[in-house]
Amino acid sequence: MTWSRRTPRRPRRPLLDAGFDVSTAVVDVSSRESVTDLAQRAAAHGPIVGVIHAAGVSPSQASPDTILRVDLYGTALVLEVFGELIAPGGSGVVIASQSGHRLPALTTEEDEALAMTPTDELLDLPLLADVSDPLHAYQVSKRANALRVKAAAVTWGERGARNNCISPGIIITPLARDELTGPRGEGYRAMLEGCPVGRAGTPDEVATVGELLMSPAGAFITGSDILMDGGVTASWFYGPLRP
Repeated sequence: MTWSRRTPRRPRRPLLDAGFDVSTAVVDVSSRESVTDLAQRAAAHGPIVGVIHAAGVSPSQASPDTILRVDLYGTALVLEVFGELIAPGGSGVVIASQSGHRLPALTTEEDEALAMTPTDELLDLPLLADVSDPLHAYQVSKRANALRVKAAAVTWGERGARNNCISPGIIITPLARDELTGPRGEGYRAMLEGCPVGRAGTPDEVATVGELLMSPAGAFITGSDILMDGGVTASWFYGPLRP
């Protein structure tokens, strides 16, 4: 028998290797203490001029309770805490999901509650009391993300900063692979086949939109939710994906 010794793979450090000064932290976005600590650490490095929030779990990865705590409450918490520190001229982007656009319409009162309820009271909203399906929890959370961004754009604007939301479709990431190979995989594959573009998206394509929103080129855009899903939602309402 021949034994070989494999050389340990060096950790990927693309930003460090590109010459950037990088500081990392492990954060629980469902914890006010953890998010506040991150914000304070960031502020210690200088004015906070950019915030990109992409943390979240999917229906195949977590229970309804965890999805609501991470995707809904966690996003509201990040918007609140960093909204108190964002510098003039700064910009924020929240990564939500196409799923929020396929949730049936809520009442005006429910929309306002998701947008305006104080962060620490969000999970006690009556409309969340009966959420027992992980997909429903995910859809409500992503609808809430867009609504919270719209409301936060007003308070961020008082500090001279902007804030927007991107709702991507199926983007090839570890999360998407979990969904494509999970219990809802057949439905996700059908979305790819039935959407006008006929494929999944890439992280670089989302980054292109994020770059616009974060840069001076997007200076007139705030409080907006940009749906970029290859036409899945269009096909869901008006095409072959229609239920």
